[in-house]
Amino acid sequence: MAAKKKTAKKKAATKKKVAKKKTAKKKVTTKKKVAKKKTAKKKVTTKKKVAKKKTAKKKASKSKASVTKVTEKSAAGKTAKKTKVAPYQNRKGEDYMNEEQSEHFRKILNTWKRDLMEEVDRTVSHMQDEASNFPDPNDRATQEEEFALELRTRDRERKLIRKIDESLVALDNGDYGFCEVCGIEIGIRRLEARPTATLCIDCKTLEEIKERQLG
Repeated sequence: MAAKKKTAKKKAATKKKVAKKKTAKKKVTTKKKVAKKKTAKKKVTTKKKVAKKKTAKKKASKSKASVTKVTEKSAAGKTAKKTKVAPYQNRKGEDYMNEEQSEHFRKILNTWKRDLMEEVDRTVSHMQDEASNFPDPNDRATQEEEFALELRTRDRERKLIRKIDESLVALDNGDYGFCEVCGIEIGIRRLEARPTATLCIDCKTLEEIKERQLG
């Protein structure tokens, strides 16, 4: 009887050990599966993040390319050919604003006016040709900003054309080249640098000082 009991106990102990080993194996297997699933999820998440970054980079590069194209087109529309007139060569003893000098400055003013008028026409045709409805709001905003800048520039040039016309009228009346305030000669070189000048350098300096004090 004692021997049978001992054998039964041994069998029970052996069964318990086998059951414990199986349970331990199951736990280890379950942990491995869970770990594999987590690793797989991490890989999928990482791949998604990488894919999103690549997509974002592509969109950014496309947007930059579109903006660059708009800027280049606008810059091309702003380019203007400037016609230069050779500086006047003074001769000893000649009268100020004689016929030759008057014709020289008339040529400068007419050439300048023609260049400005061509630039205005070029801007209008450029804006008509390049106006596009970009799908990207950033591209549309860039194009609108470029066009607004061009229009402001053309507005300044329009005012300058009006000053040129006034200078041509003064040339016809014989008043060109003399200061409107004090009546002295403005000077050939100052007129070469700024053909629409109506004040001598001293009166212009005083005017700027007054503007700074009042401003």
